[in-house]
Amino acid sequence: MKSSAGKRANQEPPQHPAAKLRDYVSADFDALYNLDRICYPRGIAYSRPELRWFLAQADALCVAAEIDAKIVGFLIADRDGPLAHIITIDVAPEHRRLGIGTLMLAEIERRLAAFGVRAISLETASDNEAGTAFWQRHGYRTIGVLQGYYLGNQDAYAMQKNLAE
Repeated sequence: MKSSAGKRANQEPPQHPAAKLRDYVSADFDALYNLDRICYPRGIAYSRPELRWFLAQADALCVAAEIDAKIVGFLIADRDGPLAHIITIDVAPEHRRLGIGTLMLAEIERRLAAFGVRAISLETASDNEAGTAFWQRHGYRTIGVLQGYYLGNQDAYAMQKNLAE
């Protein structure tokens, strides 16, 4: 991936006053691609083929956050039996720290739990203090360091959350 145990997955997700969540549809592809390029530097942002591949996986889940009919965020996760992986979470810079990432994460966790997922993993850049704090706030714990994960020279934290806790 490029970037709480006390809350049960079947609870309603938190609400953002203006953001509405919906499922990804293929017409959203360009908006997601462009947003990913804004959120992540070249080489870390996904190419068109990579992003299409992740979205096309049979067990992929993708939610988009909209404000005034404009996509301002999205989250892609993939599941494999009792395990899931967050591929990416993107929130437009002008909409960060407003609860949109939390809203999308709560929805994805709820859906994954309904599929029987028991643990979710992800990777986030080790120098991304805000990103690491976000994941920790939501119950994700560092389980290792991946040397040179990004571009061969930037380390990442491998993080995981157990949904059964």
